Amino acid sequence: MVAQGVLSRVMDALDLETFLVCSSEEEGKELAIRLMKSLGFQDVDLVFIRFGGPGARIRVRAYIYRPGQDYAWVRQIDDGEKRG
Repeated sequence: MVAQGVLSRVMDALDLETFLVCSSEEEGKELAIRLMKSLGFQDVDLVFIRFGGPGARIRVRAYIYRPGQDYAWVRQIDDGEKRG
């Protein structure tokens, strides 16, 4: 998994785009979600999928922060202003 310090600097979400070898669009969706969960992300959505030939081009999103959550990057900015 990516170092927690780096993830705290992600504004909202992390997108991954790749081509997955699969036999159907449904299998591609399942594999994409499973891939992100295997990387340790729990809040994931499929953003794009196009099935063709040997598999599917996919874009899947892992949400680090949803709107209105306590953003670590805001705390870092605030801490920097207090010190400076």
